[in-house]
Amino acid sequence: MNNCTKLLLLVLLVKPVSGLGQQQPVSKLESLVAAAQQAQAANDYATAANAYNQAVRIRADMPELWANLGLMQQESGDISSAILSFQRANQLNPSLYVPNLFLGIDYQRTGKAPKAIPFLIKAEKLNKTDPQTPLALGRAYFAEGRFTQAAQEFSRATALDPKLGAAWFAQGIARLNQVEADARTMSAEAKDSPFAKTLYAESLEKQARLGEAATVYRSLLASQPQPPCLRSELGFTLLRRRDQIGATAEFADERTAHPECGQALLGQARISIDNGDNEQAVTLLRELWDRDHGFVASNAAILLEGLSNERVTSLASYLSQQNTVIPDDLRSALLAAFQGGDQALDDNVERRKSGAQSKAEQTSAARHTAEKYYAAGEFEKCAQRLDPALDAKHADKLRLLAACSFFAGDSERAFSAATALEAMQPHSAEALYWSIQANERLALKSLARFQQLESDSAKSHVLLGDIYNQLERFDDALAEYNKALNMAPGDPAALFGLASAYLGNNNLDKTVETAQLALGRSPDDPELNLVLAEALLGKNQFVDAEPFLMKSLGAKPQMLPHVHALLGKVFAETGRTQDAIVQLNLGVSSDENGSIHYLLARLYRKIGDSKNAAAALEQMKSIKQQRRDRGVKLVEDPDLSQLESSPGAAPSQ
Repeated sequence: MNNCTKLLLLVLLVKPVSGLGQQQPVSKLESLVAAAQQAQAANDYATAANAYNQAVRIRADMPELWANLGLMQQESGDISSAILSFQRANQLNPSLYVPNLFLGIDYQRTGKAPKAIPFLIKAEKLNKTDPQTPLALGRAYFAEGRFTQAAQEFSRATALDPKLGAAWFAQGIARLNQVEADARTMSAEAKDSPFAKTLYAESLEKQARLGEAATVYRSLLASQPQPPCLRSELGFTLLRRRDQIGATAEFADERTAHPECGQALLGQARISIDNGDNEQAVTLLRELWDRDHGFVASNAAILLEGLSNERVTSLASYLSQQNTVIPDDLRSALLAAFQGGDQALDDNVERRKSGAQSKAEQTSAARHTAEKYYAAGEFEKCAQRLDPALDAKHADKLRLLAACSFFAGDSERAFSAATALEAMQPHSAEALYWSIQANERLALKSLARFQQLESDSAKSHVLLGDIYNQLERFDDALAEYNKALNMAPGDPAALFGLASAYLGNNNLDKTVETAQLALGRSPDDPELNLVLAEALLGKNQFVDAEPFLMKSLGAKPQMLPHVHALLGKVFAETGRTQDAIVQLNLGVSSDENGSIHYLLARLYRKIGDSKNAAAALEQMKSIKQQRRDRGVKLVEDPDLSQLESSPGAAPSQ
């Protein structure tokens, strides 16, 4: 029996059995309740349920007995009977907590979330201290696709029990689902906006498609309106491409045009670290810290992305030296960020929420307008000035509040501002942008907290690895899968995730090595075979890839078009033109960049079918144009001139 149920039973069982006119029934009832308690203590729930069943026949008017019967039926796995018992208890006394809670839980578990929600809302009002209630209500909201409300309930659960790992994980997943929902809305309503294209550029970066990302960022620099600090984002992209000269120029231009952009100073600090000038890096970080503590705490980890181990060690050593001229709180925040912690940021946000500001800070926060604070890079002070905007319904102030809160590290307030803005302007791309950014950061924070609580669980590392894989944070995914494998060597899920993350990171040799190891344990797994096949194709080992692709035909239906497309490529590269055409036509729905239609056009041209070649070519052009509309440089797209200049050209080898 779970602890929650035990406590609920104890509360109910101390209620005296009174008001009976006959001594014999009293003794009989007391005997049955005692027998039920004894059976409960022995975890014999069926016997306990039988005793309570007899008890309610004696006193059918006692809701507590019906509630206890329901709990025992619940523990026995007889959910349908438990629901009937809780319903009876609720009819007799609608204000009892237990029947409301478990009716909600059971309706939610049996796929009846709309019926569950009213009971759980009532249970939450009746008992504001039990974290199981908001956890159950959050799950019901999640089942209904109401992800924001779900996340709010999960947040309440973690506030009541900060060690409730299930609530932290559920909150992270709810936030990620809200990100997906907002992204779909953005794609449908504002796909051509600078905000949508900025998010797309960020996605390209996560996929290590840095050249394309840089092109998108450059295309947006003259657009209006636009997300802030785009030139700095371009600078970091160039840094990841090892173009320090180009990055240096972008950061310098950003500081000149937009001195509020702390990302530019972060970028210059990173370049100083790369060059071994830790003193200059710390000077820049101190300048940022003096502006806004939350900004540094929430962005310091960016300094480490792609940094060599030698430079990380050098910087950490420099920060740890007592003679380094750096405030202790900044030193702690940086070291915590480098170790993957966010306590400094949490402390900063909680301090603001609790109102624990000094008189000097309060006076300073009222000295200038929010716009002036923003221009100075003092984002927390900007947000403090704008807090009333959440109720004042001023769109411009809500936009500024979202930006200031996000940069100050307060993603919850940023999301609240974005939600308020979206309520005023339902089709606002800017509102969706800040909602996506805030929810993604909140999701990662929740998942990190779950990881801390479940750090001894291989399963938790696999779950987190899967999340990071979906977010295209492949380095983080690799770290999680390796942790899982250290704890559970040979774990199939961890090996598959590791191979997938290596493939996402374009590390083909490690993909092959890991996938082969995993296939040694599960040789017929279709998805593992697909991962290995893709890696071999990336190495142009077409003949070697074919048997693994054939096994991949047993994969999930939604993956089959991709498998057929890859088989078509193998057949084309190995001279089986007609077979290649058949397979490619089965896989055209997976064509994201026009390459499948391009190959089809070449093959049709090769066999003299000019009509189908022209149709495939037109479809390829359409796909390419759609990608151009999204601002994507087609560095990986097929070269149209090859086809048009060589009508009889065979597929390249």
